[in-house]
Amino acid sequence: MVSVRAGKTNLGCLVSALVATAAVYFAVNVGTVALDYYRFTDRMKQEVRFASSRSDAVIKRRLAAYADSLGLPEAAGKVHVKRGNKLIAIWAEYYHVVELPGFVKEVRINPQASGPF
Repeated sequence: MVSVRAGKTNLGCLVSALVATAAVYFAVNVGTVALDYYRFTDRMKQEVRFASSRSDAVIKRRLAAYADSLGLPEAAGKVHVKRGNKLIAIWAEYYHVVELPGFVKEVRINPQASGPF
């Protein structure tokens, strides 16, 4: 014998789907901030590797342009470069707004790279 369903959905299934959708939305929001941080840090490491053939001004200009292409806040383009004893350090500091369930948090982000040149 075949049973007939009236087309009702379980409320629990609907709530589970809603929670899963919200989790994905907020994970994407936080994930893009993290991905941009890692991309910017990776580009800084690349600049460290080629620092012997580039001036500080060129490094700053290249990193500022890359930060702009990622859509980072304007402060990310204010890159600092320090050389000494065949070592170079590159860093920046900026704040990014992250939306989480129930509140908005401003996060300080400090990408940096250093090494010999």
